[in-house]
Amino acid sequence: MIKISVSIDVTDLKRAEEFYIEVLGCKKVRDQGSSMSVITTENCDIYLQEKEAGTKAIPSSDIVRDYKRHWTPVHIDFLADNVDDIVEKVIQLGGLHEGGESGDWGAIAYCSDPFGNGFCIINE
Repeated sequence: MIKISVSIDVTDLKRAEEFYIEVLGCKKVRDQGSSMSVITTENCDIYLQEKEAGTKAIPSSDIVRDYKRHWTPVHIDFLADNVDDIVEKVIQLGGLHEGGESGDWGAIAYCSDPFGNGFCIINE
């Protein structure tokens, strides 16, 4: 069996903990050294890793970390009962709400954390 976890690189570990705990209601599980902590949702562990901008993302490549707003085809969707409540918290804690859509199927909000990492909040 495979369990999924998510790693999120950030420039300020304490600020990231506050953001994800307050916005999503995550719980802190543990610290892993001074530059990583593990938080959890109901069904997924999230590893917050403090990494400086400009450092190599992987040793075998010239790709470096960049915390400007970015998008990747692989991203996180958080399923929630109330999208609007979470969007309000995202904004209060320094994240961005970048639009959304709604229809008979529910609602989606496009957001990013204070470190440029994009994610969506979707009605469950």
